Amino acid sequence: MPDPRHPSPPPAAALRALPPGEQPLTAAARAFNLQLSRVDKLKAQLDELDALAQSHRVELHRWVAPLQQRQRQRMRELALWLAECLQGKILSRLQQATATEALCRLAQTLAEEGDRAMAALHDQHSPQTLAQKKQAAAGALRERLEQVLGEPLDGTGDDASVEELLRAGMARLRESQDEEQARRQAKAKARKARQKPGAEQTQAQVQQADAETQLRTLFRQLASALHPDRETDAQERLRKTALMSEANAAYGRKDLVTLMQIQLRAELADPAAVSRLAEDKLAALTLLLKQQVAGLERERAARQQRLAGEFDLPPGQVANPNTLKQHLLAQVAALEMAVAQTEQDLERVQEPAGLKRWLNQQRETPGRVRADRDPDDYF
Repeated sequence: MPDPRHPSPPPAAALRALPPGEQPLTAAARAFNLQLSRVDKLKAQLDELDALAQSHRVELHRWVAPLQQRQRQRMRELALWLAECLQGKILSRLQQATATEALCRLAQTLAEEGDRAMAALHDQHSPQTLAQKKQAAAGALRERLEQVLGEPLDGTGDDASVEELLRAGMARLRESQDEEQARRQAKAKARKARQKPGAEQTQAQVQQADAETQLRTLFRQLASALHPDRETDAQERLRKTALMSEANAAYGRKDLVTLMQIQLRAELADPAAVSRLAEDKLAALTLLLKQQVAGLERERAARQQRLAGEFDLPPGQVANPNTLKQHLLAQVAALEMAVAQTEQDLERVQEPAGLKRWLNQQRETPGRVRADRDPDDYF
C-alpha cells in the first residue's frame, strides 16, 4: 500500500498545459504536452524493464537452476568414476591418457563453479595445475590486449587474474575512446568558435539560457519553501527533508518534470499556472523536456543493454518479453539435452566395454567433454 505520508508523484500528464476557455491549444502548448506524454511513456517503459528483469530472474531460478545443478552433479559423478577407472589396469596407455584429459576437463569446469574437491582432483591428474592454466591464460590475454591498445597495460601486476586484466583493458579502452571523443569535440568547438553564429544558433543559445534560468528559478523557489531547518513540526520537517532531497537530485540531472511534480505535491504551485505562461517561456520549458526525453531514451537503451548482457542474449537482440522467453526456452532445451547426454555417458562407462567405446569416441571427437564455465554447453 502507498504511504500516505509520501504519496506517489502525479504523472507528467498532470502538468500539461490546458486550453484557455473555449480557445484551442497553441502550438507551443501542444509541443509542451507532447513531451510530457513522452516522459510518462518512457518512465513506464523503464518500470516495465525492471519488472521484466525481476520476473525473468525468477523464471531462471525456477527452470534453469535445477537443470544446472543436476548437470553439475552428473558431471561430478562422471569425473569421479573416471578417476576410479584410472586406478585399475583395464585401460591401455592411450585410453588412460584420453580418460585423464576427459577427467581434467570435467573437473576444471566444476572447479570454476567453485567445487574445491574437483579443483584438487584436477590438479592431481593434470600436468598443469589450475593456477598455472589461469596464469597462462592471463598472459595470453595480456598480450592480446596490449596488441589492441598498442601500449603496455599499466597498473596490473604480473599475477593479475583474467578478470582483473579484462577490467583494466576495458577501462583503458574506454579512456582512449573518451580521449578521442574529447579531441573531436575540442576541434568541433574550435571550428564553431571561428564561425559567426547564425540567427538560428543565436536563438537556440538564448532559448537554452532561458530554459536553464527557469530551471534554476524553480529549484530556488522549492529550496526556499521546503527548507527543513525552518520547520518546527517534526513530522513536517521529515516530509520537507525528503522532498528537498528529491529536489536536489532532480535539479542535478535537470529533471524538470520531477521538480514540477514536487511543486504540486507540496502544494506550492497552481496546476493551471503553466497554461498562462508566455509562448517563449513555454518553449524554453519544452526544450528542457526534450532534453529529459533524450536522457530517458539513453537510460532505456542502457538498461536494455545491461539486461541483454545479464541474461546472455545473442548479439543484437534487445531485452523484451519475447526475446527473453525464447532464450529461456532455448536454454532449458539445451540443458535438458546436456543432462540426458551426460547421464547416457555415465551409464555407458559403468562397464569396461562401454567405457572403452566411450573413450574411443572422446578421441575421435576431441572437446566433446568441454571445460567451459557454462555446464549447459557440455556435449
